[in-house]
This record gives sequence, structure tokens and C-alpha cells, in this order.
Amino acid sequence: MLALLEHENEQRLARQAEMYDQDVPLSVQWDQACDHLEDDLASGYVRVLQEMIAAGWSDDDVANAVREYVLGWHRLLTNVAKEFGRTHDALGPFSGREAATLVSTAFLGAEAAILLGLDEEQFPSRAALRRVGDLIRVAEGRAEAATVSSSHPDPDLNGGS
Repeated sequence: MLALLEHENEQRLARQAEMYDQDVPLSVQWDQACDHLEDDLASGYVRVLQEMIAAGWSDDDVANAVREYVLGWHRLLTNVAKEFGRTHDALGPFSGREAATLVSTAFLGAEAAILLGLDEEQFPSRAALRRVGDLIRVAEGRAEAATVSSSHPDPDLNGGS
């Protein structure tokens, strides 16, 4: 089971890495990541991952393997967060690793809630994940506005006529 999960995990990590390498805004990539979550739920990958996480609570060998799978996602997301923080000055007090930890935890928690059957009306995990894309869009908009304003200074503010 772990070998199959490892194979599936590697494929999904490669898919995500390719997605994050595209020259599109992070908000678009976030939306795609949420779409991928739906695909991964439908394929059964998320169920197996969550079941192996639970099995790892009582089996050190399983825990060691699954920890590496989760850390692979975390490393990928850390790189994405660091780059976004660098280019958009948008992580606030969080380091790239801390931001990636919040994102990883949000997805793992949403997956668990969905698999547990928590109703989206009562526990809107999918909607909450999608709303993070809205926050990213706001940060992207601020960075874009700052770039435009610094490249086209207002002459009235700079002593112009």
C-alpha cells in the first residue's frame, strides 16, 4: 500500500511542481490546486493518504514513510511561499516555511473534514480554501499597484508642475 501511495504522491507532486513553474499569478495556481484537490478526492488518493496518516499513529514504519510524503508537499509549498513573499512582500510576520505549514495544515485538515463527511454548509472547508485565493489576489493587486505607482510617480507629489 505504501509503495502505491508513494507512486501516486510522486505523480501529484510532479503535477503541482509543474503547475507552480507556470508563469501565471499565484492566485490562478491556488485555484488550480483547489481543483486538483477535487480530482485527488475523486481518485481515492486523499482517502489512502489520510488512512495511512492514521495508520502511522500506531506504526512507526508507516509514519516514517507518510511523513516523507507530507514533507515533500511542504518543501514544494515552502519554495512557492518564499518566492511569493519575495516578489509580493505579502507574508506579513510569517516565514516561507511557516506560511507553507499553514497551507499544508489547511489542506490536510480540509481533506480530513471532507472525508469525515462534514457538510459544506456547516463546515465550509472547500469554500474556505478557495477564499485563500481571494487573499492572494488582494496581495497580488497591492504589489501590482505599488509597482505601477513607483514607475509612474505623481508629478504633484514630486514638485512637478
